[in-house]
Amino acid sequence: MAEKNQKEYTISELSKEFDITTRTIRFYEDERLLSPKRQGQRRIYNEGDRVQIKLILRGKRLGLSIKEIKETLSLYDPKSGNKKQLNLLLNILKQKRAVFEQQLQDIQCILVELNGVEQSLLDALHEINTTK
Repeated sequence: MAEKNQKEYTISELSKEFDITTRTIRFYEDERLLSPKRQGQRRIYNEGDRVQIKLILRGKRLGLSIKEIKETLSLYDPKSGNKKQLNLLLNILKQKRAVFEQQLQDIQCILVELNGVEQSLLDALHEINTTK
């Protein structure tokens, strides 16, 4: 039974709250990112599991892999101030930022080239239409 102020959640409730599939939540369990209690076949999630899902999804939005998320979450240690966890996360984010900044530069170059080609095509069409 749950402790007095400990809220419990079903997989369906968490799925709806975070707008993810129950299959996704089970995948996180398979990856050992979550470990809910069981009552027969039924999964019972607590507030800690809910927070874990929130952190997993934030990591995914930031471009972290499941491996990186798992490694980061495994270093959770409030007694130490989470220094190792914070340093690891900073290093991962620095690497991700560099990749995203390069991708942004690449996209900007492609857009410049697309604009140039588009203008050339428009000019060619205009020339064809005015010489008739």
